[in-house]
Amino acid sequence: MQLKNRPKIAAVVAVCALALAACGSDSSAGAGDPSAGSEDGVTLVSAGKLTVCTHLPYAPFQFNDDSGETVGFDIDLVDLVAERLGAEQTIIDTPFEGIKSGEDMATGKCDIAAAGMTITEDRKEAILFSEPYFDATQALLVPNDSAVKDLAGLQGKKLGAQSATTGLDYANANAEDCGCEIVEFQDLASQTQALMTGQVDAAINDLPVWTEALKTNDGKAKIAAQFDTGEQYGLGMKLDNTALKTVVDEVLAGAKADGTYDEIYTEWIGETPQS
Repeated sequence: MQLKNRPKIAAVVAVCALALAACGSDSSAGAGDPSAGSEDGVTLVSAGKLTVCTHLPYAPFQFNDDSGETVGFDIDLVDLVAERLGAEQTIIDTPFEGIKSGEDMATGKCDIAAAGMTITEDRKEAILFSEPYFDATQALLVPNDSAVKDLAGLQGKKLGAQSATTGLDYANANAEDCGCEIVEFQDLASQTQALMTGQVDAAINDLPVWTEALKTNDGKAKIAAQFDTGEQYGLGMKLDNTALKTVVDEVLAGAKADGTYDEIYTEWIGETPQS
């Protein structure tokens, strides 16, 4: 079966970073109102829709393609959950801070967060995570002609990091070894642009997003170093939403068992996942 021929649920994108009302969703909708619609014991924010919070762009996990459709690794996985629930995946592009804090799920802005989000002990205090679905590591991106090979090579230089991410956490934790100025960027696009235009001397983020960035900036940059941080991504839900977590975990396990996960992984990451 070719993955691209697999029927996909259309993803409706709504940008609502500032006004929740602009998304046509009320913050009280996630409070357990049966009228919001349910399947498998799952109560949804909006009937017939699995509302998903993400932060664009973060290719290859979620980004808009040339036609404006939101696609990616996370999007395909959540499509499977939506199919199981008999719902349509509806995507809200929102700042990552509200996702990682758990606020977006707690207030009923969305049912689930799919944003290439690392599971951490701090985040688990505010977010109910699915079982891990992706093993990640940090990487250092530098200009192609750079002699920098590690953080120690950035003494007196500028290191770009994305706000609210584990990449920024890693940079801050190793600031003494780096001896560099850490410059924060609100999203991956601005961080990448800063590296490509010489505003920073290096940038740190998850390895897969740099691999994707290299495809669109051929010959302009390279991976200087990788840092095995043992990170794993999870889909995030409201703390007490155990019914949805049960469904999500069952869908992920089923996709791994029947080969669908491998197909999605290969399409977006470019290689078969290690067992």
